[in-house]
Amino acid sequence: MRIYIVGAGGVGNALARLLATRSFYDHVVIADYDPDRADKAVAWIAKNHPNKKDHFSASTIDASSPTAITQELRDHDATWVVNAVEPGFVESIFQGAFDAGVNYLDMAMSLSSPHPTDPYNQPGVKLGDWQFEREHQWQDAGRLAIVGMGVEPGLSDVFARYAQDELFSEIDELGVRDGANLVVTDAEGKEIFAPSFSIWTTIEECLNPPIIWEKDTGWFTTLPFSEPEVFDFPEGIGPVECVNVEHEEVLLMPRWLDAKRVTFKYGLGEEFISVLKTLNTLGLDATTPTTVRTTPGADGRRGVAEVSPRDVVAAVLPDPAEIGPVMTGKTCAGVWVTGKGKDGEPREVYVYHVADNQWTMENFETQCVVWQTALGPAVALECVANGSWSGVGVLGPEAFDAKPFLELMSTDTADRGYGQPYGVEDR
Repeated sequence: MRIYIVGAGGVGNALARLLATRSFYDHVVIADYDPDRADKAVAWIAKNHPNKKDHFSASTIDASSPTAITQELRDHDATWVVNAVEPGFVESIFQGAFDAGVNYLDMAMSLSSPHPTDPYNQPGVKLGDWQFEREHQWQDAGRLAIVGMGVEPGLSDVFARYAQDELFSEIDELGVRDGANLVVTDAEGKEIFAPSFSIWTTIEECLNPPIIWEKDTGWFTTLPFSEPEVFDFPEGIGPVECVNVEHEEVLLMPRWLDAKRVTFKYGLGEEFISVLKTLNTLGLDATTPTTVRTTPGADGRRGVAEVSPRDVVAAVLPDPAEIGPVMTGKTCAGVWVTGKGKDGEPREVYVYHVADNQWTMENFETQCVVWQTALGPAVALECVANGSWSGVGVLGPEAFDAKPFLELMSTDTADRGYGQPYGVEDR
Protein backbone atom coordinates (compact mmCIF):
# COMPACT_ATOMS: atom_id res chain seq x y z
CA MET A 1 0.00 0.00 0.00
CA ARG A 2 1.36 3.39 -1.07
CA ILE A 3 -0.55 6.24 0.59
CA TYR A 4 -0.74 9.82 -0.68
CA ILE A 5 -2.08 12.32 1.90
CA VAL A 6 -3.46 15.56 0.44
CA GLY A 7 -3.04 18.21 3.13
CA ALA A 8 -0.34 18.74 5.76
CA GLY A 9 -2.52 20.77 8.12
CA GLY A 10 -3.79 19.58 11.47
CA VAL A 11 -5.47 16.33 10.40
CA GLY A 12 -2.98 15.42 7.67
CA ASN A 13 -0.09 15.98 10.06
CA ALA A 14 -1.76 13.93 12.80
CA LEU A 15 -2.46 11.10 10.36
CA ALA A 16 1.17 11.04 9.21
CA ARG A 17 2.37 10.91 12.82
CA LEU A 18 -0.01 8.05 13.58
CA LEU A 19 1.10 6.15 10.49
CA ALA A 20 4.72 6.56 11.58
CA THR A 21 3.90 4.20 14.47
CA ARG A 22 2.55 1.51 12.08
CA SER A 23 4.06 -0.80 9.47
CA PHE A 24 1.24 -1.91 7.14
CA TYR A 25 2.21 0.36 4.19
CA ASP A 26 5.19 0.69 1.85
CA HIS A 27 5.38 4.47 1.55
CA VAL A 28 3.52 7.65 2.55
CA VAL A 29 3.64 10.95 0.66
CA ILE A 30 2.55 14.07 2.54
CA ALA A 31 1.51 16.80 0.10
CA ASP A 32 0.36 20.38 0.55
CA TYR A 33 0.01 23.57 -1.49
CA ASP A 34 2.61 25.00 0.91
CA PRO A 35 5.81 22.97 0.43
CA ASP A 36 7.16 24.17 3.77
CA ARG A 37 4.28 22.54 5.65
CA ALA A 38 4.81 19.22 3.90
CA ASP A 39 8.56 19.37 4.52
CA LYS A 40 8.01 20.10 8.22
CA ALA A 41 5.66 17.13 8.52
CA VAL A 42 8.27 14.79 7.09
CA ALA A 43 11.05 16.36 9.18
CA TRP A 44 9.08 15.70 12.39
CA ILE A 45 8.80 12.02 11.48
CA ALA A 46 12.50 11.79 10.62
CA LYS A 47 13.34 13.29 14.02
CA ASN A 48 10.87 11.31 16.15
CA HIS A 49 10.73 8.07 14.17
CA PRO A 50 14.13 7.79 12.44
CA ASN A 51 13.46 4.17 11.52
CA LYS A 52 10.57 5.37 9.32
CA LYS A 53 12.21 8.34 7.62
CA ASP A 54 12.76 6.45 4.35
CA HIS A 55 9.05 5.54 4.25
CA PHE A 56 7.88 9.17 4.10
CA SER A 57 8.40 11.93 1.56
CA ALA A 58 6.98 15.39 0.88
CA SER A 59 5.40 16.87 -2.23
CA THR A 60 3.50 19.94 -3.43
CA ILE A 61 -0.04 19.74 -4.77
CA ASP A 62 -2.82 21.97 -6.08
CA ALA A 63 -5.85 20.25 -4.55
CA SER A 64 -8.23 22.26 -6.76
CA SER A 65 -6.95 20.65 -9.97
CA PRO A 66 -8.08 17.08 -10.78
CA THR A 67 -5.47 16.92 -13.53
CA ALA A 68 -2.66 17.89 -11.17
CA ILE A 69 -3.85 15.35 -8.61
CA THR A 70 -4.02 12.59 -11.19
CA GLN A 71 -0.48 13.34 -12.35
CA GLU A 72 0.87 13.49 -8.78
CA LEU A 73 -0.71 10.16 -7.86
CA ARG A 74 0.75 8.53 -10.96
CA ASP A 75 4.17 10.08 -10.39
CA HIS A 76 4.28 8.65 -6.86
CA ASP A 77 2.74 5.29 -7.83
CA ALA A 78 0.07 5.77 -5.15
CA THR A 79 -2.54 3.09 -4.46
CA TRP A 80 -4.57 5.13 -1.93
CA VAL A 81 -5.19 8.85 -1.65
CA VAL A 82 -6.39 10.33 1.65
CA ASN A 83 -8.23 13.64 1.39
CA ALA A 84 -7.21 15.60 4.52
CA VAL A 85 -8.20 19.09 3.36
CA GLU A 86 -11.40 21.12 3.51
CA PRO A 87 -14.49 19.54 1.91
CA GLY A 88 -14.51 22.19 -0.81
CA PHE A 89 -11.78 20.13 -2.50
CA VAL A 90 -13.62 16.79 -2.36
CA GLU A 91 -14.79 16.85 -5.96
CA SER A 92 -11.38 17.61 -7.48
CA ILE A 93 -9.52 15.04 -5.36
CA PHE A 94 -12.23 12.40 -5.84
CA GLN A 95 -12.13 12.86 -9.61
CA GLY A 96 -8.35 13.03 -9.73
CA ALA A 97 -8.10 9.77 -7.81
CA PHE A 98 -10.56 8.03 -10.11
CA ASP A 99 -8.74 9.19 -13.23
CA ALA A 100 -5.45 7.95 -11.76
CA GLY A 101 -6.89 4.53 -10.95
CA VAL A 102 -6.31 5.06 -7.22
CA ASN A 103 -8.50 4.12 -4.25
CA TYR A 104 -9.83 7.01 -2.17
CA LEU A 105 -10.63 7.90 1.47
CA ASP A 106 -11.98 11.12 2.93
CA MET A 107 -13.17 12.44 6.29
CA ALA A 108 -15.80 14.85 4.97
CA MET A 109 -17.97 14.47 1.90
CA SER A 110 -18.91 16.64 -1.07
CA LEU A 111 -20.72 19.81 -0.05
CA SER A 112 -24.45 20.40 0.14
CA SER A 113 -26.54 23.32 -1.04
CA PRO A 114 -29.86 24.30 0.56
CA HIS A 115 -33.20 23.81 -1.13
CA PRO A 116 -33.78 26.95 -3.27
CA THR A 117 -37.27 27.73 -1.96
CA ASP A 118 -37.84 25.70 1.25
CA PRO A 119 -34.43 25.26 2.91
CA TYR A 120 -35.68 24.58 6.46
CA ASN A 121 -38.02 21.77 5.53
CA GLN A 122 -36.66 20.12 2.41
CA PRO A 123 -33.06 19.16 1.58
CA GLY A 124 -31.54 20.47 -1.62
CA VAL A 125 -28.27 18.89 -2.73
CA LYS A 126 -27.24 16.70 0.19
CA LEU A 127 -23.79 16.05 1.59
CA GLY A 128 -22.19 13.32 -0.49
CA ASP A 129 -24.76 13.41 -3.32
CA TRP A 130 -22.09 14.31 -5.87
CA GLN A 131 -19.97 11.32 -4.82
CA PHE A 132 -22.80 8.78 -4.67
CA GLU A 133 -23.94 9.86 -8.15
CA ARG A 134 -20.61 8.43 -9.37
CA GLU A 135 -20.78 5.19 -7.42
CA HIS A 136 -21.45 3.10 -10.52
CA GLN A 137 -18.18 4.36 -12.06
CA TRP A 138 -16.18 3.12 -9.05
CA GLN A 139 -18.06 -0.18 -9.04
CA ASP A 140 -17.49 -0.74 -12.74
CA ALA A 141 -13.79 0.07 -12.31
CA GLY A 142 -13.49 -2.32 -9.35
CA ARG A 143 -12.08 0.37 -7.08
CA LEU A 144 -13.00 1.50 -3.58
CA ALA A 145 -13.83 4.94 -2.21
CA ILE A 146 -14.37 5.02 1.57
CA VAL A 147 -16.21 8.23 2.37
CA GLY A 148 -16.78 9.92 5.72
CA MET A 149 -14.05 7.97 7.52
CA GLY A 150 -12.78 10.43 10.15
CA VAL A 151 -14.14 10.62 13.67
CA GLU A 152 -17.57 12.16 12.97
CA PRO A 153 -18.33 10.91 10.45
CA GLY A 154 -16.16 7.81 10.83
CA LEU A 155 -15.78 6.33 14.30
CA SER A 156 -19.40 7.22 15.06
CA ASP A 157 -20.55 5.24 12.00
CA VAL A 158 -18.44 2.24 13.01
CA PHE A 159 -20.00 2.41 16.49
CA ALA A 160 -23.47 2.50 14.94
CA ARG A 161 -22.74 -0.61 12.86
CA TYR A 162 -21.38 -2.32 15.98
CA ALA A 163 -24.52 -1.43 17.93
CA GLN A 164 -26.76 -2.88 15.23
CA ASP A 165 -24.77 -6.09 14.89
CA GLU A 166 -23.86 -6.78 18.51
CA LEU A 167 -26.12 -4.85 20.90
CA PHE A 168 -29.61 -4.33 19.45
CA SER A 169 -32.36 -6.35 17.81
CA GLU A 170 -34.33 -3.22 16.89
CA ILE A 171 -33.15 0.41 16.76
CA ASP A 172 -35.40 3.40 17.35
CA GLU A 173 -32.75 6.13 17.00
CA LEU A 174 -29.11 6.44 16.08
CA GLY A 175 -28.20 9.79 17.60
CA VAL A 176 -24.64 10.94 17.08
CA ARG A 177 -23.62 13.18 19.99
CA ASP A 178 -20.35 15.13 20.03
CA GLY A 179 -19.19 17.12 23.06
CA ALA A 180 -16.07 18.39 24.81
CA ASN A 181 -14.79 20.43 27.74
CA LEU A 182 -11.87 21.94 25.84
CA VAL A 183 -10.49 25.31 26.86
CA VAL A 184 -7.95 27.40 24.90
CA THR A 185 -6.03 30.22 26.60
CA ASP A 186 -3.74 33.02 25.45
CA ALA A 187 -0.23 33.78 26.68
CA GLU A 188 -1.67 35.41 29.80
CA GLY A 189 -3.86 32.42 30.63
CA LYS A 190 -7.10 34.10 29.54
CA GLU A 191 -9.66 31.92 27.78
CA ILE A 192 -10.04 32.85 24.10
CA PHE A 193 -12.29 31.92 21.17
CA ALA A 194 -10.27 29.41 19.16
CA PRO A 195 -12.14 26.60 17.36
CA SER A 196 -10.33 23.27 17.59
CA PHE A 197 -11.23 22.41 14.00
CA SER A 198 -11.31 24.28 10.70
CA ILE A 199 -13.61 27.28 11.11
CA TRP A 200 -14.35 27.04 7.39
CA THR A 201 -15.78 23.54 7.89
CA THR A 202 -17.45 24.47 11.18
CA ILE A 203 -19.34 27.36 9.59
CA GLU A 204 -20.44 25.09 6.75
CA GLU A 205 -21.76 22.46 9.17
CA CYS A 206 -23.41 24.74 11.72
CA LEU A 207 -25.10 27.38 9.57
CA ASN A 208 -26.47 25.09 6.87
CA PRO A 209 -29.96 23.68 7.54
CA PRO A 210 -29.51 20.60 9.79
CA ILE A 211 -30.72 17.35 8.29
CA ILE A 212 -32.65 14.54 10.00
CA TRP A 213 -33.72 11.14 8.70
CA GLU A 214 -36.88 9.28 9.69
CA LYS A 215 -37.94 5.93 8.27
CA ASP A 216 -41.48 7.05 7.46
CA THR A 217 -40.44 10.44 6.05
CA GLY A 218 -36.94 10.19 4.63
CA TRP A 219 -34.57 13.15 4.89
CA PHE A 220 -35.85 16.56 5.96
CA THR A 221 -34.29 19.76 7.31
CA THR A 222 -34.83 22.10 10.27
CA LEU A 223 -33.62 25.49 11.46
CA PRO A 224 -29.96 25.80 12.53
CA PHE A 225 -29.35 25.02 16.24
CA SER A 226 -32.79 23.41 16.59
CA GLU A 227 -33.95 20.90 19.23
CA PRO A 228 -31.45 21.80 21.97
CA GLU A 229 -30.86 19.11 24.58
CA VAL A 230 -28.41 18.60 27.42
CA PHE A 231 -26.38 15.43 26.93
CA ASP A 232 -24.19 14.01 29.70
CA PHE A 233 -20.82 13.02 28.25
CA PRO A 234 -18.61 10.44 29.99
CA GLU A 235 -15.12 10.48 31.49
CA GLY A 236 -15.46 13.77 33.32
CA ILE A 237 -16.73 15.92 30.44
CA GLY A 238 -20.22 16.13 31.90
CA PRO A 239 -23.42 17.78 30.62
CA VAL A 240 -23.18 19.83 27.42
CA GLU A 241 -26.01 21.47 25.47
CA CYS A 242 -26.20 19.93 22.00
CA VAL A 243 -28.11 21.16 18.95
CA ASN A 244 -28.96 19.82 15.50
CA VAL A 245 -26.20 20.34 12.95
CA GLU A 246 -25.85 19.21 9.34
CA HIS A 247 -23.52 16.20 9.25
CA GLU A 248 -22.61 13.24 7.08
CA GLU A 249 -23.72 10.49 9.48
CA VAL A 250 -27.37 11.33 8.84
CA LEU A 251 -26.74 10.83 5.12
CA LEU A 252 -24.65 7.68 5.54
CA MET A 253 -26.26 5.54 8.25
CA PRO A 254 -29.69 5.07 6.61
CA ARG A 255 -28.01 3.63 3.52
CA TRP A 256 -26.72 0.58 5.42
CA LEU A 257 -28.33 0.50 8.87
CA ASP A 258 -31.91 -0.12 9.97
CA ALA A 259 -33.15 2.57 12.35
CA LYS A 260 -36.36 4.54 12.70
CA ARG A 261 -34.54 7.87 13.13
CA VAL A 262 -31.00 9.24 12.63
CA THR A 263 -29.77 12.56 14.06
CA PHE A 264 -26.56 14.48 14.69
CA LYS A 265 -26.22 16.94 17.55
CA TYR A 266 -23.11 18.95 18.35
CA GLY A 267 -22.18 20.37 21.73
CA LEU A 268 -21.36 23.89 20.61
CA GLY A 269 -22.04 25.94 23.73
CA GLU A 270 -23.73 29.32 24.03
CA GLU A 271 -20.66 31.42 23.12
CA PHE A 272 -19.88 29.42 19.98
CA ILE A 273 -23.49 29.61 18.77
CA SER A 274 -23.53 33.37 19.41
CA VAL A 275 -20.33 33.86 17.37
CA LEU A 276 -21.67 31.81 14.48
CA LYS A 277 -24.94 33.74 14.45
CA THR A 278 -23.01 37.02 14.40
CA LEU A 279 -20.85 35.86 11.50
CA ASN A 280 -24.01 34.94 9.62
CA THR A 281 -25.70 38.27 10.40
CA LEU A 282 -22.66 40.21 9.15
CA GLY A 283 -22.25 38.04 6.05
CA LEU A 284 -18.84 36.88 7.19
CA ASP A 285 -19.80 33.25 6.62
CA ALA A 286 -20.06 33.85 2.85
CA THR A 287 -17.74 32.02 0.46
CA THR A 288 -18.33 34.22 -2.59
CA PRO A 289 -15.36 36.61 -2.98
CA THR A 290 -15.98 40.27 -2.34
CA THR A 291 -13.89 43.27 -3.37
CA VAL A 292 -11.84 44.90 -0.61
CA ARG A 293 -9.26 47.69 -0.62
CA THR A 294 -5.71 46.69 0.23
CA THR A 295 -3.26 48.51 2.48
CA PRO A 296 -1.19 51.25 0.80
CA GLY A 297 1.93 50.12 -1.01
CA ALA A 298 5.33 51.85 -1.12
CA ASP A 299 3.89 54.45 -3.47
CA GLY A 300 1.06 55.23 -1.04
CA ARG A 301 -1.62 53.87 -3.33
CA ARG A 302 -4.26 51.35 -2.34
CA GLY A 303 -5.31 48.59 -4.64
CA VAL A 304 -8.20 46.14 -4.56
CA ALA A 305 -8.40 42.39 -4.01
CA GLU A 306 -11.07 39.71 -4.26
CA VAL A 307 -11.36 37.72 -1.00
CA SER A 308 -13.89 35.36 0.54
CA PRO A 309 -15.27 36.65 3.88
CA ARG A 310 -15.06 33.13 5.31
CA ASP A 311 -11.39 32.90 4.35
CA VAL A 312 -10.77 36.18 6.19
CA VAL A 313 -12.39 34.76 9.34
CA ALA A 314 -10.22 31.65 9.05
CA ALA A 315 -7.10 33.78 8.57
CA VAL A 316 -7.58 35.89 11.71
CA LEU A 317 -8.39 32.99 14.05
CA PRO A 318 -5.67 30.81 15.62
CA ASP A 319 -4.60 27.86 13.45
CA PRO A 320 -6.31 24.73 14.89
CA ALA A 321 -3.10 22.79 14.21
CA GLU A 322 -1.14 25.11 16.52
CA ILE A 323 -3.39 25.47 19.58
CA GLY A 324 -2.55 22.17 21.23
CA PRO A 325 0.01 23.58 23.71
CA VAL A 326 -2.52 26.11 25.06
CA MET A 327 -5.53 23.77 25.12
CA THR A 328 -6.77 21.57 27.96
CA GLY A 329 -9.60 19.08 28.28
CA LYS A 330 -11.13 16.14 26.46
CA THR A 331 -13.28 15.60 23.39
CA CYS A 332 -15.85 12.83 22.99
CA ALA A 333 -17.36 11.32 19.85
CA GLY A 334 -20.06 8.69 19.93
CA VAL A 335 -23.51 7.45 19.05
CA TRP A 336 -26.45 7.25 21.44
CA VAL A 337 -28.64 4.29 20.50
CA THR A 338 -32.15 3.50 21.71
CA GLY A 339 -34.35 0.53 20.93
CA LYS A 340 -34.54 -3.13 21.95
CA GLY A 341 -31.52 -5.16 23.00
CA LYS A 342 -30.76 -8.65 21.78
CA ASP A 343 -33.04 -9.96 24.53
CA GLY A 344 -35.96 -7.93 23.19
CA GLU A 345 -36.04 -5.63 26.21
CA PRO A 346 -35.75 -1.80 25.95
CA ARG A 347 -32.14 -0.64 25.88
CA GLU A 348 -30.31 2.70 25.71
CA VAL A 349 -26.57 2.78 25.06
CA TYR A 350 -23.88 5.38 24.32
CA VAL A 351 -20.92 3.95 22.37
CA TYR A 352 -18.03 6.40 22.35
CA HIS A 353 -14.35 7.28 22.22
CA VAL A 354 -12.66 10.01 24.26
CA ALA A 355 -9.39 11.76 23.39
CA ASP A 356 -7.48 13.68 26.07
CA ASN A 357 -5.51 16.68 24.81
CA GLN A 358 -2.77 16.18 27.39
CA TRP A 359 -2.21 12.60 26.18
CA THR A 360 -2.21 13.42 22.46
CA MET A 361 0.20 16.31 23.02
CA GLU A 362 2.56 14.19 25.11
CA ASN A 363 2.58 11.30 22.64
CA PHE A 364 2.11 12.97 19.25
CA GLU A 365 2.54 16.73 19.83
CA THR A 366 -0.91 17.06 18.26
CA GLN A 367 -4.10 18.52 19.71
CA CYS A 368 -6.78 15.99 20.50
CA VAL A 369 -9.53 16.96 18.03
CA VAL A 370 -7.41 16.60 14.89
CA TRP A 371 -5.67 13.53 16.34
CA GLN A 372 -9.01 11.81 17.00
CA THR A 373 -10.09 12.69 13.45
CA ALA A 374 -6.92 11.04 12.10
CA LEU A 375 -7.40 7.85 14.13
CA GLY A 376 -10.32 6.65 11.99
CA PRO A 377 -8.57 6.71 8.60
CA ALA A 378 -5.40 5.15 10.04
CA VAL A 379 -7.32 2.16 11.41
CA ALA A 380 -9.48 1.89 8.28
CA LEU A 381 -6.46 1.82 5.96
CA GLU A 382 -4.87 -0.89 8.09
CA CYS A 383 -8.11 -2.91 7.96
CA VAL A 384 -7.95 -2.70 4.17
CA ALA A 385 -4.28 -3.67 4.18
CA ASN A 386 -4.86 -6.74 6.39
CA GLY A 387 -7.90 -7.82 4.37
CA SER A 388 -10.56 -7.43 7.07
CA TRP A 389 -12.20 -4.62 5.07
CA SER A 390 -12.77 -4.92 1.33
CA GLY A 391 -15.25 -3.86 -1.32
CA VAL A 392 -15.80 -1.78 -4.43
CA GLY A 393 -17.81 1.35 -5.06
CA VAL A 394 -18.49 4.36 -2.83
CA LEU A 395 -18.95 3.02 0.71
CA GLY A 396 -19.39 4.57 4.13
CA PRO A 397 -17.81 3.15 7.31
CA GLU A 398 -21.03 1.38 8.30
CA ALA A 399 -20.84 -0.74 5.14
CA PHE A 400 -18.02 -2.76 6.74
CA ASP A 401 -17.85 -5.17 9.67
CA ALA A 402 -17.17 -3.10 12.80
CA LYS A 403 -15.56 -5.85 14.88
CA PRO A 404 -12.12 -6.06 13.21
CA PHE A 405 -11.87 -2.27 13.18
CA LEU A 406 -12.73 -1.94 16.88
CA GLU A 407 -10.49 -4.85 17.85
CA LEU A 408 -7.52 -3.28 16.07
CA MET A 409 -8.28 0.16 17.49
CA SER A 410 -8.70 -0.99 21.09
CA THR A 411 -5.98 -3.65 21.32
CA ASP A 412 -2.97 -2.51 23.34
CA THR A 413 -0.02 -1.21 21.34
CA ALA A 414 2.17 -3.94 22.84
CA ASP A 415 -0.05 -6.41 20.96
CA ARG A 416 0.14 -4.42 17.71
CA GLY A 417 -3.08 -2.47 18.19
CA TYR A 418 -3.68 1.26 18.53
CA GLY A 419 -4.33 1.19 22.28
CA GLN A 420 -7.53 3.25 21.98
CA PRO A 421 -10.39 1.63 23.88
CA TYR A 422 -13.99 2.56 23.19
CA GLY A 423 -16.75 2.77 25.77
CA VAL A 424 -20.17 1.12 25.84
CA GLU A 425 -22.26 2.89 28.47
CA ASP A 426 -25.74 1.63 29.27
CA ARG A 427 -28.10 4.42 30.31
